[in-house]
Amino acid sequence: MRWWLLVLVAVAMTVGCARPEAPDTSGGAALWVAPDIAARRAQFVPESLSAGVGHLSAGDRQALRHLLAAARAIDEIFALQAWTGNPEFAPRVAALDGPDADAARDYYRIMVGPWDRLVDHQPFLGDRPRPEGAGFYPDDLTREEFEAWLTAHPEDAESFRGLHTVIRRDGDRLVAVPYSQAYREPLERAAAELRAAARATDNASLKRFLELRAAAFSSDDYYESDLAWMDLDSGVEVVIGPYETYEDTLFGYKAAFEAFLCVTDPEDSARLERFKGELPWLERNLPIPDEHKNPDRGAESPIRVADELLAAGDSRAGVQTLAFNLPNDERVRQAKGSKKVMLKNVLRAKYDGILRPIAERVLPADDAARLDDEAFFQFTLHHELAHGLGPGLIEVDGRPTEVRLELRDLSSALEEAKGDVLAVYNIYALVERGVMESEIIDHLPATVVAGFFRSTRFGVAEAHGLGVVIQTNYLLERGAIEITDDGRFRPVPGAFLDAFRGLATEILMIQARGDYPGAQRLVERYGAVHPAMRAALDSLTDIPVDIDPVYPLEGLQ
Repeated sequence: MRWWLLVLVAVAMTVGCARPEAPDTSGGAALWVAPDIAARRAQFVPESLSAGVGHLSAGDRQALRHLLAAARAIDEIFALQAWTGNPEFAPRVAALDGPDADAARDYYRIMVGPWDRLVDHQPFLGDRPRPEGAGFYPDDLTREEFEAWLTAHPEDAESFRGLHTVIRRDGDRLVAVPYSQAYREPLERAAAELRAAARATDNASLKRFLELRAAAFSSDDYYESDLAWMDLDSGVEVVIGPYETYEDTLFGYKAAFEAFLCVTDPEDSARLERFKGELPWLERNLPIPDEHKNPDRGAESPIRVADELLAAGDSRAGVQTLAFNLPNDERVRQAKGSKKVMLKNVLRAKYDGILRPIAERVLPADDAARLDDEAFFQFTLHHELAHGLGPGLIEVDGRPTEVRLELRDLSSALEEAKGDVLAVYNIYALVERGVMESEIIDHLPATVVAGFFRSTRFGVAEAHGLGVVIQTNYLLERGAIEITDDGRFRPVPGAFLDAFRGLATEILMIQARGDYPGAQRLVERYGAVHPAMRAALDSLTDIPVDIDPVYPLEGLQ
């Protein structure tokens, strides 16, 4: 029995609804199970992800065992962040019986709860709607009540909007509870394992990061440990802590806990170092007025290529990430920049098993033949690089603030769209600059358009999916994509760059101004799936949506 099933029984994940077909023997009402649960489960194909660790020192291999234990605690925390009701709901899922029980339990594990992340968070178990604020706020809290409280209690604004607090009811009051208190017990276990890993490793930079991150779990101050992570130079690449705000669909304020354990590839990492030096030029080259650029942001920005050994928490739920760009703290980005980590074994699995068959189905044959794994890799890399470019800390009406605070629930979708759009814009610019080979331009349009269909299948309730739908509709409007008579999507290379430049300017200026109404208008205009795209998506049901990673590392004791 894999350890996540133990967590499922003990803590649980996120809940959703369907209709009761499998009996519930826990004493409650029968759980409705979506009739198509087996088909939903089949969308995620098991994929073993591993990497050789024999080259690591004995100390680092021992550290991996402790890091695995710390990641298990992160899974427990994220289950609560996804929904505070998970601990009570999980035994009901474990008790399901009947022909669909295994598929329902498996899908509950993948979704970290009963709501389908691919279908606008609709329930596939039970009938409870998903709270927009996930487990970060009271289930019944509305935006209006939250804002009314802050109007009456402005002294609470910083803690209530902070990344590392949950909001709870205390009688007729709302209170902010720091993560260190809300998740004290699993965080203390995780910290103990990080300190044990620090004692085991013989790498000084890894030891320093782990010790500082363990301390941060009790202080809720991640700044120093984020700086130490930027300086990490180790065969083991580890991410553990609260980072992304996608799970908070009420405001986008709260960071979810996640973990990655990876083994770095020094040779592949070294070949990408040339891009690090181009970041200041790429910032200056953004298609917005100079006053909105960020030339003083830190430019250390290391780039790592790694194989994923384990993902946990937010990064394990639903669709798996190809790469990441962290930390998100604008103070760290101002001081040092951000680190980009490319997950090579995940990229290869998704390219071979998902992107290539999608391209053959949705692109004309001559365009499908232009699909290219290096273009896919470079587009993904430059998407992550783009997250470190453009507005971050801004001023609105004379007050200092951040883009994420002003764009709230739409911030993540626009940021993901920005990453894609600037990836294309910057690759064209770097080819023109002589930094990249011109051959990539022959493959990029087809690879990007096929990728739109891969990401749209994540659902428009998910930030990446909505960001891609916006791009697709914008490019169709600008003539950069044409729909053929047989319903295939043909990129128009001659119009590609101008269209991406135009959308880059729109998104960057919305961010620079902290223009929430402008973000709403962009989503209203471009955020619905085009009928021809919907028809093409409907033809892909036999192709996996994503991988369901299987980690041999989980067998370590």
